[in-house]
Amino acid sequence: MSLLELVVACAILLVLATASIPIARNTIKWKKEEELRWDLRQMREAIDRYKDASDKGQIQVKAGTEGYPEGLDSLVKPTPLTGTAADKRIRFLREIPMDPITKNKDWGLRSVQDDTDSTSWGGQDVFDVYSKSSGTAMDGSKYSDW
Repeated sequence: MSLLELVVACAILLVLATASIPIARNTIKWKKEEELRWDLRQMREAIDRYKDASDKGQIQVKAGTEGYPEGLDSLVKPTPLTGTAADKRIRFLREIPMDPITKNKDWGLRSVQDDTDSTSWGGQDVFDVYSKSSGTAMDGSKYSDW
């Protein structure tokens, strides 16, 4: 009887282990997607804060950028304030986050002058940021469309 019980117990454990692998994969993918959404939100909010500061005249911007940062590096490096606080500097982002899907810091950028679905950056300014991943999310949408 004990050999039969051992075989049955091993079979049950094998079935449970096999069922848990897809659940673990989906959990990992879900966590990466959650991190990607968070990173995109943080960078877009930093771009909006930069634009607000330039519209209020708190920072000096180059002509032709329409008040948006020239690149993601402009959000990270300290930007000098204008006016009475000319000796102070402000940073809009601590660091450029790593794309959790592609595992690098190379993000797709769009400027105001680009089309809304453009995949190439004109280089004038940064109006929007997106993932360069060609993968598909769990909900069926493409990561690059987020």
